[in-house]
Amino acid sequence: MLIRDHPYFFTATILEWKALLKPDKFKDIIIRSLEFLVREKRVLIYGFVIMNNHIHLIWQMLDEHLPTDVQHSFMKYTAQMMLKALKDNHPKVLSLFRVDAKDRKYQVWERNPLSVALYSRSVFIQKLEYIHLNPMRAGLVAVPEAYGYSSAAYYYTGKSEWEFLSHYNG
Repeated sequence: MLIRDHPYFFTATILEWKALLKPDKFKDIIIRSLEFLVREKRVLIYGFVIMNNHIHLIWQMLDEHLPTDVQHSFMKYTAQMMLKALKDNHPKVLSLFRVDAKDRKYQVWERNPLSVALYSRSVFIQKLEYIHLNPMRAGLVAVPEAYGYSSAAYYYTGKSEWEFLSHYNG
């Protein structure tokens, strides 16, 4: 398994900052997709947080997998699964994601997610701390490790239910 040269800080935002990810079932779609990418040896996941309207990841591509390809398939798959869940269970909410575009009727993610290569350990640590503090800054928890949909507990306590995580120290 070849590890590509550096990790990436990745941010994707729900269309118009809508709180689609507030229900856990939508967060779980993200989790299942991350688990798949790790299981298929496409990426290593060093850190993540899933907020109500956006996600942050620190991930590293493996073997021949290009960041743009992995990001595209991740966003496409998660969007399809979220739209299916909305169609099946929340058709009124689905209408909030209708767009007037030539290539689609609905859109979940904002276009052009942020993807920044992390070339230094200090910037990596800064971004990891940033994502872990996100739920606390949003007033959702008192301490970062109390937020369930994050890698914070993995780093702060050494315990985590997220088996797909890789520690940045190896």
